[in-house]
Amino acid sequence: MSSTKSSRKVSIKKRIRSVVNGDATSPRLSVFRSNKEIYAQLIDDVAAKTLVSVSSRVADIASAKGTKIEQAMNVGKAIAAKALAAGITSARFDRNGNLYHGRVKALADGAREGGLKF
Repeated sequence: MSSTKSSRKVSIKKRIRSVVNGDATSPRLSVFRSNKEIYAQLIDDVAAKTLVSVSSRVADIASAKGTKIEQAMNVGKAIAAKALAAGITSARFDRNGNLYHGRVKALADGAREGGLKF
């Protein structure tokens, strides 16, 4: 059985998604991390809708100079602000197969700092 990095990530992602499901009151906070950018969405899995989304490509976050970890922290704060404006106070964190450290952890910390509860 050959286990590549991508196939390992897919199996971890399936395991996480079997446990973490979002609904209208507590949506799933899904994180996608590329080499340059980071994206976050609050998803209602019951209605199959994205409620709120933010990325590091948004003008005010992209214009702020800093490291990728600082950008991830700003994305977390921005998603929390948008969520609170939409009336969402709690969410379920979906790291999407990524390890919980670095940029993914910074985004989660930023969202907690912004007032979102996991």
